[in-house]
Amino acid sequence: MSDLPIDQFDQDLIRLLAVDARVSNRRIATELGVTEGTVRGRIKRLQQEGLLSFSAITGFDIARKSRLAFINVQAEVDRVRIVAQVISDLPLINAVLLTMGNFNITAMCLFEELDTLVETASDQILAIEGVHHVETSIAVKTIKYNARMAKITKPGG
Repeated sequence: MSDLPIDQFDQDLIRLLAVDARVSNRRIATELGVTEGTVRGRIKRLQQEGLLSFSAITGFDIARKSRLAFINVQAEVDRVRIVAQVISDLPLINAVLLTMGNFNITAMCLFEELDTLVETASDQILAIEGVHHVETSIAVKTIKYNARMAKITKPGG
């Protein structure tokens, strides 16, 4: 990952791309008052440094696995990172977050069959050394979901 700072131009460029990733370099250049080559070069640098990537986001309505679940995990403090890594390696899991509060790990997943979720949460995660408690919540209705916020990834991930 880069040590290069993200300047105001980068922030403005990313803001425009976040609204519509298909916007032309020419339109971005016009809006930001620079040349198209400057926009193209900056996008390339941000991609090479792992600071920007493009992908298609599937809506819940057409997702193959349409039910969303949150698996909250209470793990021994000195094993939290190890447990989180083991959880992140499970096939059903889409995201793993270290959290504060009653639970120190939250995992997110999309699933089709309740049995698959139960197997993952109760049989696999609860069996990990250092895990004391697992509590699963299933989303029953999505009121708001901002895919741009949730699409933050590690470089190369």
